[in-house]
Amino acid sequence: MSTELSFAPIRTDAAALAQYGALFKACFPMTDKFTPRYLAWLYVDNPDGKAVGYDAWDGERLAAHYVCIPARAWVEGSEVPVLLSLNTATHPDYQGKGLFTKLAAMTFEAGAAQGFDGVYGVANANSTPGFVRKLGFQLVRPLEARVGVGSLRHAPKAAPGALSFERSWSAEALRWRCANPHNPVFVKNGAGKLRFHAAASGHKLPAYAELDAGGVDLPASERAPVLSPLRLFIGLAPDASSSYWNYASIPMRLRPSPLNLIYRSFAPRVRALDPSRIAFSFLDFDAY
Repeated sequence: MSTELSFAPIRTDAAALAQYGALFKACFPMTDKFTPRYLAWLYVDNPDGKAVGYDAWDGERLAAHYVCIPARAWVEGSEVPVLLSLNTATHPDYQGKGLFTKLAAMTFEAGAAQGFDGVYGVANANSTPGFVRKLGFQLVRPLEARVGVGSLRHAPKAAPGALSFERSWSAEALRWRCANPHNPVFVKNGAGKLRFHAAASGHKLPAYAELDAGGVDLPASERAPVLSPLRLFIGLAPDASSSYWNYASIPMRLRPSPLNLIYRSFAPRVRALDPSRIAFSFLDFDAY
């Protein structure tokens, strides 16, 4: 092991993606999703832009890796490019050296220089304090985790510009999101709504989300699986329009890992998000 590590922006060529897959396998041996095909879909094929991140190298050995992917979002009245904090891995031989914090700080500096408005993510109870204390994130709000049937019965949705945060999904970006090679998302289109389901491995209930169609041309999925009538909602709705009468909250003791929405602004115009004006669903992060 060298005493001096070097740092460089991530690469997205086939050899680099193979190295990233090997690092994830060393760090998370029970996870099988980080295949070259999946990483190419996530890092390269995203219509909102290629991944932004940094690697730590010990000579020719990959020591650590951190990546965000671009997205579009409405943030306090403006539609802006943002980053979604995603993959991080530090090889067991290099853990405890603060590499994640260093790579994240370099990534955020690069993202701000490239014109991104901020970075958001979903963190569990263990990782949230590090994001807040070491990287300057706001803990916006814990995500709702509810089980129910039927449509999400919310009041008429506010205009995106009236919300503090909401993803702005184009038809192209939604088609890409649904084409996740590890876990496809299935869509139904009707009555002015797009209804999304994802049956992730390890979860008996399909995750569920809705978007107003708004003229988005997104055909229904072919050969969608038959899913349980019960649905799992993980996300947030604005306080002024939320109504969960047909979705019961999952008790904290039954949740494997309560999740928090976190955000860090790069723009002086936005100091913090308003937790009461957030629209968020499983589509907007990487749990499914």
